[in-house]
Amino acid sequence: MDKLSRKEVLHVAHLARISLTEEEIEKFRGDLKILMDDIDKIKDVKDFDDEMMYTPINDNARLREDVVGDMLNAKETTINAPKKNGSFIEVPVMINE
Repeated sequence: MDKLSRKEVLHVAHLARISLTEEEIEKFRGDLKILMDDIDKIKDVKDFDDEMMYTPINDNARLREDVVGDMLNAKETTINAPKKNGSFIEVPVMINE
């Protein structure tokens, strides 16, 4: 089939809630057929039945084990903070009132 039927084009136009002139109907008969063929090509792409990949590489991350350590005191926590107020770190206001 080289083109969609006039009825199919009018159905698509109805779904899109648009009105078409006779020239537009003829133009879209071919254009929509090309679009439908392209969608069929996408559907034909072989998908993978394997497990979903979360990263493009198969190298497992080499992470260290979690180790419980000593708690940091307020002075150690704020030592590199650019602004501090006592044992608190000052940050810019992000919410406009």
